[in-house]
Amino acid sequence: MASAKLEEAVEPKKKSNVKYASFCAILASMASIILGYDIGVMSGAALYIKKDLKITDVQLEILMGILNVYSLIGSFAAGRTSDWIGRRFTVVFAAAIFFAGALLMGFAVNYAMLMAGRFVAGVGVGYAIMIAPVYTAEISPAAARGFLTSFPEVFINIGILLGYVSNYAFARLPLHLSWRVMLGIGAVPSALLALMVFGMPESPRWLVMKGRLADARAVLEKTCDTPEEAAERLTDIKAAAGIPKELDGDVVTVPKERNGETQVWKELILSPTPAVRRILLSAVGLHFFQQASGIDSVVLYSPLVFKSAGITDDNKLLGTTCAVGVTKTLFILVATFLLDRAGRRPLLLTSTGGMVISLIGLGTGLTVVGHHPDAKIPWAVALCILSILAYVSFFSIGLGPMASVYTSEIFPLRVRALGFAVGVASNRVTSGVISMTFLSLSKAITIGGSFFLYSGIAVLAWVFFFTYLRETRGRTLEEMGKLFGMEDTDMAGEENAAAKEKTVEMRTS
Repeated sequence: MASAKLEEAVEPKKKSNVKYASFCAILASMASIILGYDIGVMSGAALYIKKDLKITDVQLEILMGILNVYSLIGSFAAGRTSDWIGRRFTVVFAAAIFFAGALLMGFAVNYAMLMAGRFVAGVGVGYAIMIAPVYTAEISPAAARGFLTSFPEVFINIGILLGYVSNYAFARLPLHLSWRVMLGIGAVPSALLALMVFGMPESPRWLVMKGRLADARAVLEKTCDTPEEAAERLTDIKAAAGIPKELDGDVVTVPKERNGETQVWKELILSPTPAVRRILLSAVGLHFFQQASGIDSVVLYSPLVFKSAGITDDNKLLGTTCAVGVTKTLFILVATFLLDRAGRRPLLLTSTGGMVISLIGLGTGLTVVGHHPDAKIPWAVALCILSILAYVSFFSIGLGPMASVYTSEIFPLRVRALGFAVGVASNRVTSGVISMTFLSLSKAITIGGSFFLYSGIAVLAWVFFFTYLRETRGRTLEEMGKLFGMEDTDMAGEENAAAKEKTVEMRTS
């Protein structure tokens, strides 16, 4: 009976005081702008880079997609860094790295230097996409967590739109300057982010992990409605961190061996409990399908897709691409208000189903246009444009924000940073494969065939989401273990043993 209740969506409690948490979430999520800007600006800059540097299609594919591979370094480093120096300063570090990468790309004199800039920027992107959702989830009250943890995806879309606008604004500059200005100006939001982040507090859950209970209590009192609620939340976080209830004070000592990275890897990868294994597979599968369903092929190569659909003028290409950015941004804003009302699963299934239909429409339109290269077919061109707009709309309303929202809330506290990094690794590897193979795939099976392939993957994604993912709406982060059966396994025993071990150590010290 208890397990049946856990499967049901919990109606979130109403919260009246989320302003402070929203302010913190907005500041942290601004780190995601740098990822979005890079994705958006490269879609247009690639047209001019290829002309100026006279590179091949294969070199262009590598240039477009290699950032996703480089970001793996940043995402895994961010897990360790955020547990070491804190979530807040990790955001600053991410901004500094991307700032250096943007300048390096902006002043690149050849392909090799441009690739070096992509490497540095990629590490910064890896830091940003991992730390922003983790921090936001940890600072957010349960009733508004879906709303607030969707902010990183909102800012990614704002960044993509800014990248598209940058393409359109600087396209009229001389060829050797246009793409360099487009890429170099990305340093501006990074500098602003690094300064603004100093106005946000540290994550209360990280503070508890470090034994700084007074500091954690102070942050919780600002994000909770009452001091009693803040005290209750602090007790829950202490329990999740393995700190005994009787152990209290402003600062307590957390045994170092329980925070060891080796132990975290063991709990997450080497010998996970059934509950942790299910959580990990849920995160990895969600991130994989988010990218394998072809979003980067649409966003990065939208000018090429529209060109294949029959739009040949550069200004019209970039203008239509801007329309994609506007649509994507508007619908992600809609998603932020639905996440805590409709729930995770309904939005995810609706989103993926709509993407399947849109991809089939896009594949059909491109195939028809491809079979009649010498004649424009208005209905096929219109079908391509409408299908792309529908695709990004459905993606933004569910699958887009859900990867970061869901992954940031389901992992236990001790393995949250590293667990999210593993999810991001799945995301970035898949994204890199998709973006670095799209041109070659299009030549092999036609551009229409490519999107038919993505539609098939989206069908598999829908089946996975329907059969495997559980609803998390309205639950606190500390309640996620119950949802995935963690307390029904030996996890509860491990936590009790850890608590006893810490009590003994504190008494002996």
